[in-house]
Amino acid sequence: MAIRLKRSYKFAFRTAIFIVTFLTSLLGFFMWYKEVSDWLFLVVFALLSFGISFFVVQLRIEKFIYRRIKRIYDDVSLLESSSLSSRTVTTDMTTLTQEIEKFAQDKKVEIDTLKIREEYRKDFLGNVSHELKTPLFTVQGYLETLLDGALEDKNVRKKYLNRANKAVDRLIYIVKDLDLITKLEAGELNVNWEVFDIIELIKTNFELLEMKAAKKKIALTFDMEYEAPIYVRADAEKIQQVITNLLVNSIKYGHENGTTEISVENLIQNKVIVRVTDNGEGIPEQHIPRLFERFYRIDQSRNRNEGGSGLGLAIVKHIIEAHEERIYVESEEGIGSEFSFTLEKEIATEEESV
Repeated sequence: MAIRLKRSYKFAFRTAIFIVTFLTSLLGFFMWYKEVSDWLFLVVFALLSFGISFFVVQLRIEKFIYRRIKRIYDDVSLLESSSLSSRTVTTDMTTLTQEIEKFAQDKKVEIDTLKIREEYRKDFLGNVSHELKTPLFTVQGYLETLLDGALEDKNVRKKYLNRANKAVDRLIYIVKDLDLITKLEAGELNVNWEVFDIIELIKTNFELLEMKAAKKKIALTFDMEYEAPIYVRADAEKIQQVITNLLVNSIKYGHENGTTEISVENLIQNKVIVRVTDNGEGIPEQHIPRLFERFYRIDQSRNRNEGGSGLGLAIVKHIIEAHEERIYVESEEGIGSEFSFTLEKEIATEEESV
């Protein structure tokens, strides 16, 4: 594609005026000194000088500046995905300055983003290493103890093998969650859209987690009696996982004899919002913005003692975003937390069921 030049006529015009003024003044003084009064000649000389000066200055600008600017464009074009390299080469200084400044700003944003990603990558690798290292070392320790002679003792053998098996289960749990979140982030996990009763799904979750909640004497309940079904359009299996993860977190960090309450409310005409509220420990305000990061833990030692992969909330966020919905969190330390997310309401199905 031909390269067009945006000529700097203003600069050439001003320079030509300056040259003509100087030369005409010099010639006029010389003619006055020689007592020659040919004003027509002076005017013609001024016009001719202006034309020649303007042409020469503009030509020199194009040849002298263009070569250097072209080199800048060529260098920039070596940078991948450059927005500057695809533009028309220009010798206009104002336009060029604006383009270079915008290019520099865009690159600064890219560099800052890469730095953030690099820090995130380092944190992620460190967290993965730590999460996998603990159960691996546990398994290794028990197996080495058994190989060193404890294998002959039936009671010790059974106890250590059971503990090693639990550590392996934790490894499998972490790897499965890592695989799931990788697929979610890569967009490889498809959403199987279906219409289902969200109230019935929540009741199923309550039944599955009833024993876990009973150990901490935490009541799983609705905020009210839902006599009629509430139909939503989503992936039932994945939404069940979302509710399960939120309930498990609520039980894990809830106080004994506490309560975890779920409500389903109409948000707008075609949306419902599901709220999971507890009166547990609550979350310090400074940690809330990072809650949905992979492996992020508020209290490293306490959370690891509680178990889990550290990926639950990150998975919840990705599943909800895969549905093109939003998730929210409100919490106050010592009072409790509320996680809520929106879903598409299936109005037609509800009307048909009445």
